[in-house]
Amino acid sequence: MLTDGFHDIPPGKVAMVVTFLEMRTPRLRGVPLPDRLTLEEMDPDVASYRNLYRRVGDDWLWYGRNLLPDADLATILNDPGTRYFTLMKDGVAEALLELDFRQEGACELAYFGLTSKLIGTGAGAYLMDRAVEHAFATTIERFHVHTCTIDSQQALPFYQRSGFSPVMQKIEIAEDPRIAHGYDRALAPHVPIIDP
Repeated sequence: MLTDGFHDIPPGKVAMVVTFLEMRTPRLRGVPLPDRLTLEEMDPDVASYRNLYRRVGDDWLWYGRNLLPDADLATILNDPGTRYFTLMKDGVAEALLELDFRQEGACELAYFGLTSKLIGTGAGAYLMDRAVEHAFATTIERFHVHTCTIDSQQALPFYQRSGFSPVMQKIEIAEDPRIAHGYDRALAPHVPIIDP
């Protein structure tokens, strides 16, 4: 159990403050779809999902789904309780929206992000409106998400502007994927690498 004050983080690890947020009633921002984009529901296979996951999340050290064996990831992707959407630009998927309805009475915004081609275009606010619509089109009591301090500094305020309220924080310590899993060491320069 952590107490107040400083705590050593072992070399080769990353530490993050994880903020859990939820929305109990739908809130839409009313942002229009930016020009030259289309919203599409996806039925991704493992390879296409991993490709999009990496293109959206590598800069923020997303690692969870990359560590899953293909069979385990395929089980999640094929579960009828999960839905996947993207924004297409010039025939290429440039966003990842993953909704997880597998917990009764809730929807988790499991993954949400844009490639660098869409950041700053209004595409994120548009996509979040679609996430809220799809989540609350079912009978749920809460729509929830979590983000952390190794993610984009824009993530937490974006979720709050979108109508999510913080409800809890935790500290997570994990293997640095740049050391343990072969991620490019130039990724996430905002997170220092402490070699073992």
